[in-house]
Amino acid sequence: MSTAAATATARPGQVLADLLPASRVRDIALVLGGAVLTGLAAQLSVPVPGSPVPVTGQTFAALLVGTSLGAGRGFLALALYAVAGVAGVPWFAEGTSGAAAPSFGYVLGMLLASAAVGALARRGADRSVLRTAGTMLLGEAIIYAVGVPYLALATGMSAAAAIAAGLTPFLIGDALKAALAMGALPTAWKIAKR
Repeated sequence: MSTAAATATARPGQVLADLLPASRVRDIALVLGGAVLTGLAAQLSVPVPGSPVPVTGQTFAALLVGTSLGAGRGFLALALYAVAGVAGVPWFAEGTSGAAAPSFGYVLGMLLASAAVGALARRGADRSVLRTAGTMLLGEAIIYAVGVPYLALATGMSAAAAIAAGLTPFLIGDALKAALAMGALPTAWKIAKR
């Protein structure tokens, strides 16, 4: 078996990115690509009436980056996304930047979520529909666990108001994002096994 064929064979403990030939250049490109993907997905933004937090593709991208790249590279990609956004790159939701936005807590939550879903993906949690669903839901829960309290603190909202503005309106969209991941990730593994 050639080296390329051996690299393309899925083994336990791997994530999708590990199927590419290993090198530092690969890892740097994956981290940069993960940050850019998240920044681009954040521009798919729909305002939510009564909430300072829009619906975006950013959370889906962050979870996809974490599961595809693994905990370390996923965390680095989201850290690069966050640091560049704080430094002024206008790639947070709705083309914003900086840490002052009430929705910045969701970005911080995405850092933790990307690492968590990446660690689960190393254990095969992205290879079946049900396990992928659980992984995505856990990632979303982590994002909300950081984002909603940050929203309350940043805006002076009560906990109930922050939940109503920063969680409840997003549950249907998150279910759809989880469904997309449930189809995409296990399918990618089936294709990789061929």
